[in-house]
Amino acid sequence: MRRSLLTIVCMGVLLLIPHEPCFSADDVKTSGMELSEAIDIAVQNYHSIRAAMENQLASREERKSARADFLPKTSATYSYAGIKEKPFSKMGPTIVQTADRNQFHWDISLIQPLFTGFALSSKYNMTKLHSEIRDEEKRQAVLDVARNVKNAYFNVLLSQKMMAVADDEVAALTAQQGNAQKFFDQGLIPRNDLLRSQVALANALQNREKARADERLTISQLNILLVREIDFPTVIRDIGTLPKDSYELSALIAESMKQRPILHITRLGIETLEKSVALARSAYYPGISLVGRYEENGDKLATSNNDFNNRHNASVLIEAQWTFFEWGKTKADVAKAGHDKSALINRLKEIESGVKLEIKQALLASRVARTNIETAKKAIEQAQENWRITQLQYRQQMVTSSDVLDARSYLTQANSNYYRALYGCLMSLAELDRAVGRI
Repeated sequence: MRRSLLTIVCMGVLLLIPHEPCFSADDVKTSGMELSEAIDIAVQNYHSIRAAMENQLASREERKSARADFLPKTSATYSYAGIKEKPFSKMGPTIVQTADRNQFHWDISLIQPLFTGFALSSKYNMTKLHSEIRDEEKRQAVLDVARNVKNAYFNVLLSQKMMAVADDEVAALTAQQGNAQKFFDQGLIPRNDLLRSQVALANALQNREKARADERLTISQLNILLVREIDFPTVIRDIGTLPKDSYELSALIAESMKQRPILHITRLGIETLEKSVALARSAYYPGISLVGRYEENGDKLATSNNDFNNRHNASVLIEAQWTFFEWGKTKADVAKAGHDKSALINRLKEIESGVKLEIKQALLASRVARTNIETAKKAIEQAQENWRITQLQYRQQMVTSSDVLDARSYLTQANSNYYRALYGCLMSLAELDRAVGRI
């Protein structure tokens, strides 16, 4: 009766203790972050993209500055001159004072450029191209961050799978050591056979610790891209299915020629150099401006009095300035801009070839990984069957511990190869997306 009463009391205490809620596998799956969500967070917050956005804003201000050069400019000056002797002029024996010893002057001018040899229009068009280049640089930054997030995301999943494989191996080798210990205690196996099982378990425990550290490191790498604390407990969802291989190399290359930001940037750079040629040629022409000026002169601070000439006056003039000889400087500038343009055209061809090679390499890597996935699936089935048979044989003392450990090693290697091929394929597809210009 005492035992029954104690049992009832213990059950009542256990019922009163609050328990953690139970979650199903589906609940755990839906609680993690999806890949698209991780990319969105990184694109909104990562430092390189924010820097690219600031460069965008700077290029827009540069464009406003270039537009302002077309508009009239207003300037004002104020001056004072103190002369030791009174200014005078001689008309025979007569001396006539011509100005005061204290001279105050101020003026305000309005200058409107009329013709600059197409320099202003060239500069403005160059700023428009610079703005477009900054936009493409931001797209490139987004592509790079998206690729990096995908790789970090897949590395987290891979490390988690490798951790699960390590756990399975430790559990299997723990059971194997237990069996070996029983057989040794019964005198059925020698001591070195038991030692092999113990050493294999020790190695598996070490590998599991390394897998656990790798998992933490990959999560930290993903946190860096998400601009989170490095130890933030980020949880992600696994990828449902592998995309089908419906890619055609020619179609991917054609798409990349239209979408890849680096190609747009280089083409815009060529257009910019065309404008720089026009800018250099503008030095061949004179610059013409319309100038309007109002001025006042006097002997007091407020220029309210002038006994010798007009106290105030206004003027309008057209001013032309032309530097027509500079020892071939303008010709050299024009030639330099032309050579820079030709060099960038050749550079564009090189970049196009590099993009094509990137696409080819990523596509081949993904297809190699797909083939390895299928091979690894068959290898897992074979290794599982081999493991099962070897365990049965060991229990009947038909094989040694070495055979069991080898069978377990084959199964662990097969599982590892499968997950490496699976997530390696996804990483290759991430590289392919970036090479083509897809986010």
